[in-house]
Amino acid sequence: MNDAMNSRFILHNALIVTMDKESRVFRNGGIVIDNDRIVAIGQSADIIRQYSSNSHEIIDLHGQFLLPGLINTHVHTSQQLARGIADDVDLLTWLHHRIWPYESNMTEEDSYISTLLCGIELIHSGVTCFAEAGGQHVSGMAKAVELLGLRACLTQSVMDSGDGLPSSWGIRTADECIQSQKELHKKHNNTADGRIRIWLGIRQIMNSTDQLLLQTRDTAKELQTGIHMHVAEIPFENDLVMQTREVDHGTVTYLEKVGFLSSNLLSAHTVWVNENEIGYLSNHEVKVSHCPAAAMRMLGFAPIKEMLDANVCVSLGTDGAPSNNRMSIVDEMYLASLINKGREVYTKGTTDPTALPAESVLKMATVNGAKAVLWENEIGSLEVGKKADMIVINPSSWSMVPIHDCISSLVYCLRTENIVSVMCNGRWIMKNQKIMNVDEAEIISMAKHAAAQLLSRAGIQIPNRMNLV
Repeated sequence: MNDAMNSRFILHNALIVTMDKESRVFRNGGIVIDNDRIVAIGQSADIIRQYSSNSHEIIDLHGQFLLPGLINTHVHTSQQLARGIADDVDLLTWLHHRIWPYESNMTEEDSYISTLLCGIELIHSGVTCFAEAGGQHVSGMAKAVELLGLRACLTQSVMDSGDGLPSSWGIRTADECIQSQKELHKKHNNTADGRIRIWLGIRQIMNSTDQLLLQTRDTAKELQTGIHMHVAEIPFENDLVMQTREVDHGTVTYLEKVGFLSSNLLSAHTVWVNENEIGYLSNHEVKVSHCPAAAMRMLGFAPIKEMLDANVCVSLGTDGAPSNNRMSIVDEMYLASLINKGREVYTKGTTDPTALPAESVLKMATVNGAKAVLWENEIGSLEVGKKADMIVINPSSWSMVPIHDCISSLVYCLRTENIVSVMCNGRWIMKNQKIMNVDEAEIISMAKHAAAQLLSRAGIQIPNRMNLV
């Protein structure tokens, strides 16, 4: 991909959902892009009249929808080759006997192929930016992200203690964990025309000493970057924290006690939190990544409505393929509304169809996602001066027609198949549902081979569910 090439476009005759502060939707809108930036947005006729003579390529979208690129704030790209290896098992079995053996046997080439495969699925679902939840080979991830043309906050999976760790991980010290991340930051941060940022990672509190937590907090401030951490996923986690760290609730309470909570923390899942802890998250401007499919599968019902009511920034994530199988943020938008409406029945004994309406869900996938990845000044909405990250949606299919309410349809009716083109940083990375920078069939073939070899090395065997003959 040649990011040095000039790109000047006028996209017009589109329904443009800007997601700006005024929530403007242009019924017949146009947008002007110079290189990687949006330079104008408005009514289609005005845009054409003002800019059509300025050597821009003019593209008529014929009434299709134009949205900001969607943002996936919690995804393990290096777990894509593990799709289907840990279905229908509890979390600790999932970690200790499937995922950790898988990850600890990965090579950098495996991570590269896995991220390519995951990236293809992300692009098809309209994602232009993602926050990596943590893997072993960040350099492999970065190579894939640069090639695909995506935007990403990449994070190493970091642990220095805990039960069940593979032997090669159990010997890491906090100092070694911090040093390796500093080296990755120096090597990859702000590369790929600024599309890659390197964050610090904490896999989870059960695998982190206090030394690692506090050094991570301080190093993130020093490097002016974010921290990505799995937080309060299951009751066992909170129970262990209460027993070993002498607090009256769980992970969030302890992180508050040691001064770890901050506006640069992206707190993934965050299911088992109480009212006081929601207050801590709000007071410190912590960002939360809500992963509805993974939550329903094995974690529980996060108090998302209460978080939003407390002005916590909540975004959406898919989690990794072994805990979801579908890397579609489109699916997560639909599920987010349903799970949180359903939770009202579970907690209050009565229905509330108004809980988490469509416009709130769409914000979670766009502007809130941008805030969560600390990139809100440049992405998350279609506005003059921001990066040209956007998606084209064809609403004229059986899955969306008729459209009476365009915002409602985008959350409740949209499917991955409706997303036809994706632009990131002013470059088309998918056009007419064709990925531009890699050969999908070749990546799929590579992934099949790499996955089989990796599971063999890891000694993972998937039990037969039925009588295979």
